[in-house]
Amino acid sequence: MVVGAGAVGGTIGARLHAAGRDVVLVARGAHLAAIRERGLRLDSPDGRSVHRVPAVGSVREIGFRPGDVVLLAVKSQDTVPVLDELAVVAPEVTVACAQNGVANERSAAARFDRVQAVLVILPAEHYEPGVVIASSAPVPGVLDVGRYPSGTDPTSEAIAADLAAAGFAARADPAVLDGKYGKLLTNLGNAADAICGPGDPDLGRIVRLAGAEGAACLAAAGIAARTGDDDRVRREGTITERPVGGRARRGSSSWQSLYRGGPVEARFLNGEIVALGAAHGIPTPVNAELLRVAEEMAAAGEPPGSRSGADLLAALR
Repeated sequence: MVVGAGAVGGTIGARLHAAGRDVVLVARGAHLAAIRERGLRLDSPDGRSVHRVPAVGSVREIGFRPGDVVLLAVKSQDTVPVLDELAVVAPEVTVACAQNGVANERSAAARFDRVQAVLVILPAEHYEPGVVIASSAPVPGVLDVGRYPSGTDPTSEAIAADLAAAGFAARADPAVLDGKYGKLLTNLGNAADAICGPGDPDLGRIVRLAGAEGAACLAAAGIAARTGDDDRVRREGTITERPVGGRARRGSSSWQSLYRGGPVEARFLNGEIVALGAAHGIPTPVNAELLRVAEEMAAAGEPPGSRSGADLLAALR
């Protein structure tokens, strides 16, 4: 089961279904209605395909069987309600967190005995009901899997094998959390991208400042993160983004959230660093400001890119 059929979950679910795996999507609202009526459309640089994947509106509608895996792909702010509902109907299920950040696995482990962490490097978008866009081809993304908090087991191997059969670069990784912490540092820029847009001349500087704070906090906390050359080696030659339908990817997942008028997950990205900084005496003014402004924009319904990087930097002086 793939819970959360947006950009990431929809791409994973569609490709697993095309590879002959037994998949059920959990979606909501107009997106759910469109999938049920027309199927899930997956657009990529290689073309368009439609996948008639079974879809339901809640985990309560699924008849769970022994050995089932729930791949969680909702935004982090939606994780706890889904886990609480899932714990009622399927307390023995394996939960695999295919999400940004590192808080989701902690929440899952508080409720389930079997938790897998999934490193997600998958450039994708979701704007229109029933449609997801994956902009890397022929390999849509990296999805490495490991048992939480560390190690691998037969379930890790089986999930990775299914994802590889669906065309992803996937492997069982006993140190997958190192990769997820490295991806967290990358994702600290999502809020900046959403706030001032990918074309802002100050975006690069803001992202570097946020990342430096994040790296300092992880070091102070003694947390290993896979960054630099290790991270580039995993991406290079695998993540090959190209325009889809003549259009390049417009922005990060947080940019897309603001575009759709929804909440952002900065609390679980920049907020993770702010919390670590507070615990270990490391100042985090850039991440705190990114968190504040991103949530302010989401609450006010402001579109992405409506603030400037110069104003962000000025507020930090």
